[in-house]
Amino acid sequence: MKLSKFPRLVQKEILDNMEMLDIFLVSFLSKNMKKMIKLSQISRFKTINRVVYGYYPFQDNRAVVIPFPMAEHLEEFIKRRKEAKNEYFQLNVSGNEMDFRLPDKGKYRLYDFPEASFDKSDQESVLKSIHYYLLDFFGDSVDYQLSTNYYAHLIPKLPHLSVCVTFNLSVLHDMKSFEDFLSSTPVLKRIQMHVCGTKKRLSPESKLYQAEYIRTIQHDPHFPAVLRHFQGRQAFLSFAKCEDLELIEFVKRWKSGEAFQKLEYMKIKMTDNKPPRYEVLNAVGVKYTDKTKQPPTHTLAKVFITGDCKPYTDPIISHSYVVRESDNRVASVSIHRNELNFGVWNKTEDEFLKLMD
Repeated sequence: MKLSKFPRLVQKEILDNMEMLDIFLVSFLSKNMKKMIKLSQISRFKTINRVVYGYYPFQDNRAVVIPFPMAEHLEEFIKRRKEAKNEYFQLNVSGNEMDFRLPDKGKYRLYDFPEASFDKSDQESVLKSIHYYLLDFFGDSVDYQLSTNYYAHLIPKLPHLSVCVTFNLSVLHDMKSFEDFLSSTPVLKRIQMHVCGTKKRLSPESKLYQAEYIRTIQHDPHFPAVLRHFQGRQAFLSFAKCEDLELIEFVKRWKSGEAFQKLEYMKIKMTDNKPPRYEVLNAVGVKYTDKTKQPPTHTLAKVFITGDCKPYTDPIISHSYVVRESDNRVASVSIHRNELNFGVWNKTEDEFLKLMD
């Protein structure tokens, strides 16, 4: 069946009902076909906010997931190719012939792009070719993310590509090399780390603190000092212990405008202690909404969706709030059990209070 023989409306109807994987495969038939897909699927492509290159699939209707193995998975991919040669076919991607196979079938298809097969020495060139193909396909309004780890050391500098890094800080012995690694990366979209048994400090100017999204599990909030030096948008922090004074300092520094200017959301979880509700809230000078009215619900889209597949932050429904002195911006504050939740509104105090009218 030749799609080009049908009228434009019929072509669009056919493409509208195809899965993204099939759309990709059809786009390789010719330059004209790729152009027709881009023109007919404008509305569909507008719903896609990011393209993720990674080996860990997740369910998110707003994302296109491209299977791309890092160093620790390459041997598995190469072994699979040798065991199933007949499953592979070639596609010309940005002028390079590459081997691909279709992703495994199932009730829920986890990947939206055929699975590339390549040798370790070709890893960077393959990613570059795929990235330029998709950049032309979706355009530069989409957020392109490479999900990798510190040990993979594959951080190519490509246009419109940000990086999501996962690592275990407790096994790092050379902090200078780690800092050099962070400094050499392009935009850091997300950092996910586990810290245990280390007292090695990072520079307050470390690029780690500049990531838009950070998720950390650590024993001591000072190693690294994310709670003090974070400059990004969203943070999910889990500490074994965190003193009340550190929570108080965090809120006060936000209120004064001294720090956290870009902060949208922070969740702080203490696994070994529970902060006293009124001591912390009273110390930071919280205000309260009318107790007879339902408080506004604060929630927003996550910068990065993790394995929990939740696209939005947990809702904060609290009568307690604080006001930033510099611009009268409001943040909802909630302390429940062993968690402190902090959500910043894009509203002044008057605008915030009107939400309950």
